[in-house]
This record gives sequence, structure tokens and C-alpha cells, in this order.
Amino acid sequence: MWFKGLTSALCLAATALGAVSFDENENIRSISLRTHTLKQPYLDSDMNSRWYDFGGDTVVRTDSYIRLSSDRPSQNGWLFSRVPLTATNWEVTVEFKISGKNSLFGDGLAMWLTKEKGRRGPVFGHQDQFDGLGVFIDTYKNNRPGVVFPYVMAMVGDGKTSYNKDNDGKDTELAGCSARGLRNSNVATKLRLTYFQDKQLKLELQYKAEDDWVVCFDIESPPSIPSVTYLGFSAETGELSDNHDIISIDAKNMYVSGGNTRPNSNTNSKKPFNNREPKTGGSWLGFFFKIILVIIVVGGGYAGWTAYRSSKRRTHRF
Repeated sequence: MWFKGLTSALCLAATALGAVSFDENENIRSISLRTHTLKQPYLDSDMNSRWYDFGGDTVVRTDSYIRLSSDRPSQNGWLFSRVPLTATNWEVTVEFKISGKNSLFGDGLAMWLTKEKGRRGPVFGHQDQFDGLGVFIDTYKNNRPGVVFPYVMAMVGDGKTSYNKDNDGKDTELAGCSARGLRNSNVATKLRLTYFQDKQLKLELQYKAEDDWVVCFDIESPPSIPSVTYLGFSAETGELSDNHDIISIDAKNMYVSGGNTRPNSNTNSKKPFNNREPKTGGSWLGFFFKIILVIIVVGGGYAGWTAYRSSKRRTHRF
């Protein structure tokens, strides 16, 4: 009996530890945002998604993907969260796929964190003059000499400024990078966008090899993003086309423990403050915290089981 009680307590401890993820940088914690996470089969029994809306030419295949635009001309579709993202600091990892059989292809895929949602328009299938952040995976070069495509770039919109298709957004680019090989890649293509308010905006890409993340850009003191935004995705084809698929979305609320104002407590460091660095002596603090938490939960579980056993004995006496 005592072994069963101890086993239950250990299971409870494991559950508690699993609720909070520990980054390799020991003072960064993350909590999963269920409201903005999306995985297969995407839809419930009523053929709706609890947390996301979709429209336009979007097609949902529950065992494979959410296809925002198919490999046909003049397609555009969108996928947007039903509830706003209000976390101050967050990280969103998206698995996506851009593919097709044509030697000429376009136009591209966009990720949005904007005040508006689900509005079709000319910017990769969504509206122009948006208020918030757009990250564009542009596969067709209009007029950017010397730049290799696909090209990935970020733009922060103020609700008034337009995206200029004629020069592929060069006028309003916040930061960007070329990503040759991203289309029709042989590995799962992913992006990971991390935002700490007023401190960092970082975009990483995986398309060369599994777990090989390339930093596209890492901006300290980025422009402010509205505190209430909707997370969304859109894609568009014109005369040229491609399949633009969303495979999964994993969103997390990020926060800094220990009372620090920034993820890296070393204020003299010139490196991006959430770089994954080798663990040092600070990792012992995290390990010690975990051990203490396990002891507390196990002790509480054992005490509760002991009280329950005593009450059973008194009941049998009467």
C-alpha cells in the first residue's frame, strides 16, 4: 500500500515538473499556450477548429496539412487564431512546407501577429496596411538585384504604411535573410520566432538538416508590437503557383525567472541574450529546484495517504 501511495505521489511530481519547461539558459521558463497551438488532426468532430478560423481557398487535410493555397494560379487562403495573443514574451515554432513541380513558382507564405485577422488582401493573401508584425517567406523575385530567393523578411506595420510588391518589400524591411533550399526541402522546414518585449526579436529557420537551426535575424530593442494581436498565416499564388502548407504550430509564453529583467543575467554580454550556451554551474540551481519540488510533492502525497489510512482504521473500529 505504501508503495502505491509513493508511486502516485511521484506521478504527481512528474506532472508538476512537466507544466513548466526549462530552457538551456536556466533563467528562461516557458509555458505552452494551448489557445495558439495547432496539431493534427486540426479539426474536432464538428469539423471545426476550437482555437483557429480559416478561410479563402484554405483546404484542411486532417492527417497531413492545412493547405493555404494550392499549386494553382490565383489562390489565397488564411488561418488565424480565434483569441488574441496577449503574452508579453512568446515563442512560436511553425512547421510548414512550400512545394511544387514547376520550375517557375510563387508567390509565398506569411506569418502574422496583427490587430486584424482573416482579411484577404494583396500581401501574401492578407490585407495591406496592417498593424503589427508580418514575416514573409517570399519565393518569387520581382525586383531585388543581388538578393537570392526564397527570401525571408520581417516588417512592422503601423496600420498606414503599405507593403511594396514591386521591390519585394525592400522599403519597409526590418530584417531578413536568403534561404536557398527552403522550397522543396528534403527535411521538415520550420521557423521559430522569439519575442521579448523591447529586448529581442529573433527568427531561426530549419531547412538544411534536422535540428540545424540557422539564425535569420536577431534584433535587440526591436520596434514595439501591439500588446494584443492575432496569430495567423496566409499564402498567395498569382500566375505562378506552389503549395503552401502549415503542418503544426507550437506557441509558448516565455518568462524570466529569478527577478532578472532580461533572460541573460550577464548584463555585460554582447551576445544575444537567449543564445543557447553550454550549461555552467547555474544548471545546479535548476537541478536543485527540481529535487526540492519532487521532495515536497512526494512528502505531501505520502502524508495524505497516511492520513487516509488512519481514517480507514478508525472507521473499521466503529
